[in-house]
Amino acid sequence: MIIVQIKEGENIERALKKFKRKFEKTGTIRELRSRKNFEKPSVKKRIAKQKAIYVQHLQLQDEQ
Repeated sequence: MIIVQIKEGENIERALKKFKRKFEKTGTIRELRSRKNFEKPSVKKRIAKQKAIYVQHLQLQDEQ
């Protein structure tokens, strides 16, 4: 359960912004979207490997 402390006289929009930020950090929406469509473990590994190769390629380009 997410609790946002509000100081006296604090704007409600600011409190909503804090709530949204905390909620996003929990990763609930991301997890719900990933669970919506089942992805085989082999596909997850393949995607993770491709991402790692891409990131490594970008790092090598930055070094040059």
